[in-house]
Amino acid sequence: MRVLVTGAAGSIGQVVTAGLEALGHEVVGLDLAPAPEGVDLAWHVVDCTDPDAVDEAFEAQPLDAVVHLAGYPDELDLPGSLASHVITTAALLDAMVAHRVGRIVYASSNHAVGRTPRRDLVGTDARPRPDTFYGVGKVAAEAVLSLYADRYGIDAVACRIGSFLPRPEAVRNLSTWLSHDDCVRMVEAALTTPAPGFAVLYGISANTDAWWDLEPGRALGYQPQDDAASYADDIAPRPEDEAEAAHVGGPFAGEAFYRPALPRA
Repeated sequence: MRVLVTGAAGSIGQVVTAGLEALGHEVVGLDLAPAPEGVDLAWHVVDCTDPDAVDEAFEAQPLDAVVHLAGYPDELDLPGSLASHVITTAALLDAMVAHRVGRIVYASSNHAVGRTPRRDLVGTDARPRPDTFYGVGKVAAEAVLSLYADRYGIDAVACRIGSFLPRPEAVRNLSTWLSHDDCVRMVEAALTTPAPGFAVLYGISANTDAWWDLEPGRALGYQPQDDAASYADDIAPRPEDEAEAAHVGGPFAGEAFYRPALPRA
């Protein structure tokens, strides 16, 4: 499968790109930045908010699927978040329709439901409860994916990623961790599962203390192998752990992220 990976120079992008290549896929990279040193791929330096530039990247070679990882990975104001997550997704979807590319895997986020109080296991049927404008952008991007799945028959899998880290670093990560290897397993499953239509899964490892339901992902073929519990003895408690466990979005749900939606002069 020839796969366009946006955000290919980023932390997740580099792991996914190498993992997909190892699984036999042909990867085409796309990023605002040039290819990292030592990466030998077809590569496009493109801003995904520019629909003409995105379309030109699609014209350069036939593609079978897109893995959309590009986007600012932290909080912005509302217009910035919508541009980073929604406009980029829309530009890619329009190019997919024009060039008959039928599958997209999207890096959504746990912050799409981050204001959900931490009580029971959170399923994919939970209502959107973003904790930030970043989370709002992810919810809106999922809505655009759903629209294009219904309107054009595109298969779109939104992966609500937890804490993508080499290893857990805090108590919250014992529930939210996504290992590098499981991230590749997740993307591979989302690329190859038969006819998912629009689907959502939670991008975490097989954590003993998981806050999100892994069964929707398993139904799509995602079988995580790692468990954050194996690192539990290495993680020291911190005063902020209790507050970070109040909502599934952790610190993103706290007042430190409260700010006006719109920039002012």
